Amino acid sequence: MKFTRQASANWKGTGMEGVGTVSTQSTTLNNAQLSFKTRFADGVGTNPEELIGAAHAGCFSMKFSFVLNELGFTADNIDTNAKVVFEDGKITHIHLEMNASIPNITEEQFQEAAANAKANCPISQLFNAEITLTATLS
Repeated sequence: MKFTRQASANWKGTGMEGVGTVSTQSTTLNNAQLSFKTRFADGVGTNPEELIGAAHAGCFSMKFSFVLNELGFTADNIDTNAKVVFEDGKITHIHLEMNASIPNITEEQFQEAAANAKANCPISQLFNAEITLTATLS
Protein backbone atom coordinates (compact mmCIF):
# COMPACT_ATOMS: atom_id res chain seq x y z
CA MET A 1 0.00 0.00 0.00
CA LYS A 2 1.29 3.46 -0.89
CA PHE A 3 -0.32 6.83 -0.30
CA THR A 4 0.62 10.45 0.23
CA ARG A 5 -0.75 12.87 2.82
CA GLN A 6 0.09 16.53 2.99
CA ALA A 7 0.20 19.40 5.41
CA SER A 8 1.28 22.99 5.00
CA ALA A 9 2.69 25.84 7.05
CA ASN A 10 2.87 29.58 6.59
CA TRP A 11 5.15 31.92 8.54
CA LYS A 12 5.32 35.72 8.54
CA GLY A 13 7.96 37.79 10.31
CA THR A 14 10.95 37.00 12.45
CA GLY A 15 11.47 33.75 14.34
CA MET A 16 10.67 35.32 17.69
CA GLU A 17 8.01 37.90 16.85
CA GLY A 18 6.53 36.27 13.77
CA VAL A 19 3.35 34.26 13.51
CA GLY A 20 2.40 31.25 11.49
CA THR A 21 -0.26 28.70 10.78
CA VAL A 22 -0.33 25.00 10.02
CA SER A 23 -3.01 23.13 8.08
CA THR A 24 -3.64 19.52 7.14
CA GLN A 25 -5.16 17.98 4.04
CA SER A 26 -8.02 16.57 6.11
CA THR A 27 -8.67 20.08 7.48
CA THR A 28 -8.54 18.74 11.05
CA LEU A 29 -5.99 21.50 11.42
CA ASN A 30 -7.02 24.52 9.39
CA ASN A 31 -4.75 27.52 9.87
CA ALA A 32 -3.95 26.48 13.46
CA GLN A 33 -1.85 29.16 15.13
CA LEU A 34 1.89 28.65 15.45
CA SER A 35 4.27 31.12 17.10
CA PHE A 36 7.39 31.40 19.22
CA LYS A 37 5.18 31.47 22.32
CA THR A 38 3.24 28.34 21.31
CA ARG A 39 6.52 26.52 20.83
CA PHE A 40 8.79 27.78 23.58
CA ALA A 41 6.34 29.15 26.18
CA ASP A 42 2.65 28.71 26.95
CA GLY A 43 0.96 30.52 24.09
CA VAL A 44 -2.35 29.52 22.55
CA GLY A 45 -1.89 27.39 19.46
CA THR A 46 0.17 24.39 18.47
CA ASN A 47 3.82 23.55 17.86
CA PRO A 48 5.84 20.96 15.96
CA GLU A 49 6.70 18.94 19.07
CA GLU A 50 3.10 18.38 20.17
CA LEU A 51 2.10 17.56 16.59
CA ILE A 52 4.92 14.99 16.46
CA GLY A 53 3.75 13.63 19.83
CA ALA A 54 0.18 13.30 18.58
CA ALA A 55 1.34 11.59 15.39
CA HIS A 56 3.60 9.21 17.30
CA ALA A 57 0.99 8.32 19.93
CA GLY A 58 -1.62 7.69 17.24
CA CYS A 59 0.70 5.66 15.02
CA PHE A 60 1.98 3.56 17.93
CA SER A 61 -1.56 2.85 19.20
CA MET A 62 -2.73 1.75 15.76
CA LYS A 63 0.37 -0.41 15.18
CA PHE A 64 -0.07 -1.97 18.63
CA SER A 65 -3.66 -2.85 17.72
CA PHE A 66 -2.50 -4.53 14.50
CA VAL A 67 0.20 -6.48 16.39
CA LEU A 68 -2.40 -7.64 18.92
CA ASN A 69 -4.74 -8.72 16.13
CA GLU A 70 -1.96 -10.81 14.56
CA LEU A 71 -1.61 -12.57 17.94
CA GLY A 72 -5.35 -13.20 18.16
CA PHE A 73 -6.19 -10.40 20.66
CA THR A 74 -8.37 -7.32 20.45
CA ALA A 75 -7.87 -4.43 22.83
CA ASP A 76 -10.86 -2.99 24.65
CA ASN A 77 -8.91 0.25 25.01
CA ILE A 78 -5.44 1.67 24.28
CA ASP A 79 -4.38 5.04 25.71
CA THR A 80 -0.99 6.38 24.65
CA ASN A 81 0.75 9.58 25.66
CA ALA A 82 3.92 10.77 23.92
CA LYS A 83 6.33 13.08 25.73
CA VAL A 84 8.58 14.80 23.19
CA VAL A 85 11.79 16.31 24.56
CA PHE A 86 13.30 19.28 22.71
CA GLU A 87 16.84 19.98 23.88
CA ASP A 88 19.66 22.10 22.47
CA GLY A 89 17.87 22.72 19.18
CA LYS A 90 16.73 19.17 18.44
CA ILE A 91 14.30 16.48 19.52
CA THR A 92 16.40 14.13 21.64
CA HIS A 93 13.90 11.78 23.23
CA ILE A 94 10.32 10.59 22.95
CA HIS A 95 8.78 8.61 25.79
CA LEU A 96 5.61 6.70 25.07
CA GLU A 97 3.33 5.87 28.00
CA MET A 98 0.70 3.33 27.05
CA ASN A 99 -2.05 1.83 29.16
CA ALA A 100 -4.27 -0.82 27.60
CA SER A 101 -7.07 -3.16 28.49
CA ILE A 102 -6.83 -6.44 26.56
CA PRO A 103 -8.86 -9.51 27.54
CA ASN A 104 -7.00 -12.81 28.04
CA ILE A 105 -3.49 -11.58 27.23
CA THR A 106 -0.55 -12.47 29.49
CA GLU A 107 1.86 -9.82 30.73
CA GLU A 108 4.64 -11.40 28.65
CA GLN A 109 2.54 -11.34 25.45
CA PHE A 110 1.51 -7.77 26.20
CA GLN A 111 5.08 -6.52 26.70
CA GLU A 112 6.33 -8.32 23.57
CA ALA A 113 3.51 -6.83 21.49
CA ALA A 114 4.20 -3.35 22.89
CA ALA A 115 7.93 -3.61 22.11
CA ASN A 116 7.11 -4.80 18.58
CA ALA A 117 4.78 -1.83 18.02
CA LYS A 118 7.36 0.64 19.38
CA ALA A 119 10.07 -0.71 17.08
CA ASN A 120 7.90 -1.06 13.99
CA CYS A 121 5.43 1.81 13.99
CA PRO A 122 6.27 3.96 10.95
CA ILE A 123 6.66 7.12 13.04
CA SER A 124 9.13 5.39 15.42
CA GLN A 125 11.19 4.35 12.41
CA LEU A 126 11.26 7.93 11.16
CA PHE A 127 12.99 9.52 14.15
CA ASN A 128 16.65 9.90 14.97
CA ALA A 129 15.91 10.15 18.69
CA GLU A 130 15.85 7.79 21.63
CA ILE A 131 12.37 6.27 21.98
CA THR A 132 11.39 4.67 25.26
CA LEU A 133 8.17 3.00 26.38
CA THR A 134 6.34 2.29 29.58
CA ALA A 135 3.50 -0.16 28.93
CA THR A 136 0.89 -0.93 31.57
CA LEU A 137 -1.74 -3.63 31.21
CA SER A 138 -4.88 -2.79 33.16
